[in-house]
Amino acid sequence: MSDWITLDTADGPMNVYVARPAGPVGRAAIVLQEAFGVNTHIQEVTRRFADHGFLALAPDLFHRTGVAELPYERHAEAVGLIGGIDAAQITSDVWACLDQLAADGFTVARTAVTGFCFGGRAAFTAATAVPGLGAAVVFYGPGIVAGPHAVLGKGADITAPLLLHVGADDPTIPAAQVTMIATTLTEAGVRFTQHIYPGAGHAFACDARPHMFRAQQATQAWERTWDFLDVHLG
Repeated sequence: MSDWITLDTADGPMNVYVARPAGPVGRAAIVLQEAFGVNTHIQEVTRRFADHGFLALAPDLFHRTGVAELPYERHAEAVGLIGGIDAAQITSDVWACLDQLAADGFTVARTAVTGFCFGGRAAFTAATAVPGLGAAVVFYGPGIVAGPHAVLGKGADITAPLLLHVGADDPTIPAAQVTMIATTLTEAGVRFTQHIYPGAGHAFACDARPHMFRAQQATQAWERTWDFLDVHLG
């Protein structure tokens, strides 16, 4: 069961795609989009969370721009849009979703935040700003270490258990940055696991982009994600 709702934020209304399990719900997830909006792929991923027993919300992080989504071939335009979304805006949008979940009876501790590509960086950002978050999962999030909205310097603020998936051949997250993330989080005492996937590049779990999708690595990443969330959210 899925539909759209509208939430109030400090910067105006925000559309949110919601997917609900058919059976009992004991946990929640906030799914953060790629650089292309809450498109068909992200909606399908959100329903995938519902299939695993989550009340899942995918907020439209482009709501300030008037652009709902972009096709994958308009990558340059997408990069421009995500460059205008800073950490404070991401955090504000995630808190709007958390407030809605609280009204539905879900605590922060029973909620996971996960994201893909730009949404991976956004999920990491949210983890630095939401105390007591149940879990965070980052799928190939560039811009965590370097860039205008780099957030690794706040890594020590993460209290949630953290899972990161990175393609070994991802040009947007060079090996030096992968190492820096691991070193910084280890020194800060953050509970994290970072998996590197040989033969995979950026967006390797996005089956909507066949030239980037790697079925074997994507299956393994999702299996690890469900196991991780089952451990930390039951």
